[in-house]
Amino acid sequence: MTKPRVLVLISGSGSNLQALIDSVAGKRSPQIPAEICAVISSSPTAYGLTRAKTAGIAAEVHDLQKYYKDIPKEDKDARKQARKKFNVDLAELVLKQKPDLIVCAGWMLILSPSFLNPVSKVNVPIINLHPALPGQFAGIHAIERAWEAGQRGEITKGGLMIHRVIKEVDEGEPLVVKELELKKEETVEEYETRVHENEHIAIIEGTILALKEIEQKSSDKETELPKLESLAISESK
Repeated sequence: MTKPRVLVLISGSGSNLQALIDSVAGKRSPQIPAEICAVISSSPTAYGLTRAKTAGIAAEVHDLQKYYKDIPKEDKDARKQARKKFNVDLAELVLKQKPDLIVCAGWMLILSPSFLNPVSKVNVPIINLHPALPGQFAGIHAIERAWEAGQRGEITKGGLMIHRVIKEVDEGEPLVVKELELKKEETVEEYETRVHENEHIAIIEGTILALKEIEQKSSDKETELPKLESLAISESK
C-alpha cells in the first residue's frame, strides 16, 4: 500500500522537521504513517536543508529575496507583484510533488491566496505550527509576546497549536493545542525552550490527525460510489 506523501515547508533550523523525520522513521513515538516526499525552505541557509539531505529527502530552496532583486523598497507595487509571483511559483513547486498533506514546520512567510487557492483546488490540506494559543498573538514573535504578557500579569497561560491554514494568519481551526503555564520567575529563553519541546510533540500529533482525516474522507468517497451506482441501477429499471 502506498504511503501518504507529506511535504514540509521550513525557514530555519528545522528542529520540528527533525521530529517529523524521526517519527516517520520509527525513531520517535508515535510513528507517522507516511513518507516525507520533499522539503522546501524559504531560506538558502536554513539548517533544515542539511537535516533533509542527511535523511535522504529531496530539498529545494524557494527564496523570496530573489524575487525582490533589483526592485527598490520604495516601489511597493512592483514588490507586491513579485511577492505574488513568489507564491504562484511556490504553489507550482509544491504541487509538482503531488503531496497529500502540507506541513508548515517553522515556515516564516505568509501564504497568500495566490498560493492557497491552487492548493485548495486539488484538495490538499495545509497545517501550521504556531507558538501561541488560539486567538493569541498571531504573527511573528509570538513566544516573546506571550512571555511579556505573562510577566505583566495579563495572562497566565501560553502555549502553542497546530492549526489548519486559511487566508487569515494563524486563525485556522486548531487540531492540537498545548497549554503551558507562564511563570514569572522564568526567563524568556527558558519559556522558549519549553515551547520548542512541546512543539516537537504537537507537530507529530497534528500530522497524524490530519492524515487520519484524509484517510477518512477517502474512505467516505469509496463508500459513496457504490450507493450512487446502486441508485442509478434502480432508477433505470
